[in-house]
Amino acid sequence: MDKPLARKHIVVRENEKLAELDEADKAALERFALANLAEDDSGVVRPVLAARNRHLYAKNHVGIIETHGNTVVEILPKVALGSSKDMNEKEEEKTRRVFLDMLRPYRAMRFAEFNETSIRALHRFSMLDVFVRLFLEDLAQLTKRGLARHYDPVEDNLPYLRGRVMFPQHIRLNAANGARFYVAFDEFTANRPVNRLIRATIERLRTAAHPDHRQVLHQLRVCFQDVPPSQHPEVDWQRHRIDRGMRHYDTVMAWVRLFLFDGGLATFAGEHVNRALLFPMEQVFEDFVTDAFSRYQDTYQVRSQAPQCPFAKKINAKTGTKADAFRMKPDIALLCGGKVRFVLDAKWKELDGASDDPKHGVTQADVYQLYSYARAYGCRAVALVYPRTQTFDVPLRYEFKDRVDSAPLALSCLPFDVTQPKRSVADSLYHIERPR
Repeated sequence: MDKPLARKHIVVRENEKLAELDEADKAALERFALANLAEDDSGVVRPVLAARNRHLYAKNHVGIIETHGNTVVEILPKVALGSSKDMNEKEEEKTRRVFLDMLRPYRAMRFAEFNETSIRALHRFSMLDVFVRLFLEDLAQLTKRGLARHYDPVEDNLPYLRGRVMFPQHIRLNAANGARFYVAFDEFTANRPVNRLIRATIERLRTAAHPDHRQVLHQLRVCFQDVPPSQHPEVDWQRHRIDRGMRHYDTVMAWVRLFLFDGGLATFAGEHVNRALLFPMEQVFEDFVTDAFSRYQDTYQVRSQAPQCPFAKKINAKTGTKADAFRMKPDIALLCGGKVRFVLDAKWKELDGASDDPKHGVTQADVYQLYSYARAYGCRAVALVYPRTQTFDVPLRYEFKDRVDSAPLALSCLPFDVTQPKRSVADSLYHIERPR
């Protein structure tokens, strides 16, 4: 086996400085940041890594970035686990375990089996190695069921008769050589786009994998020894098909998409780094909170990004007809008896509940949005859901000047503990349901 290069592993949390970078890695990551922009929840487009005072900082995305210098930067979410500002190894592992739990309902990772047993077993690995391990487990199951094959039409000049003779070519090439036959036949082969993509993924991961996984990668590589790596992955991805008898390929190909094409997590890629698997925490948190309200209460029906409601109507100046415009899509709606009772919006942002500022970090744009939801859906209470922190662990309550059915229209800001989602759901419902 090829000996992999020594890998440098740097772990930081969101909004922390990327330290211990050499000049080459720092320059590459600066170019990567400028080439890859992301829109935040206020609509402002910013780099995924922020540059301040000649240093780079992780911003609102969690995952891994691997440089050409074989440095892996692992960005972990900033979750409230203790009083220390600096993470020790134990807190790193616990944070990684919490994040894996948060990924289970994430829209782009629902194919992965992040069960409790897997999370307990894998939290000591880096994020990249966790994904590699899960991919290897699924790929091992695939190889036990056998590689998918198909009949591939082949023409060749062989020293034996096989298939049917192609007489024009045979006469032209073998008129003076009676020992060969130009024939056409169908070869039953595993050399098809779906397997070439898997082989390409194995090759890509061989030098990046944890030592515990390299032997498994080598063994699985042997299973694909008759399959060449894809030379044109984008083309093979467009051409590959999962037939009816190939359902065991579904999860593996989702991993292939993750490793070869960033899996749709984000469009972060390019010439400046080897790979970047970055998860937008705003979406991860929204999906996690939505899933928690679906799992841990049965009083309300939970709808995500629905029901949609037009905020205004466009009037045709000539005909006077009206058409819906500016549709509203709340993050989470809680319905009872077919009626929207509460609308919640999840925001991955730190609030400061101890601040003297009555806003405590809540943006006016978010308040305006929740107010419009309340008016459109006829809710008496709406809520913004933020991650619980050491400075924000008690709900904040506001009242709008408007009233609904003679009752005050209330806005709550709820702390959601990602380490205890069941209790957080119960606490949130208690707060928004109780009489004012």
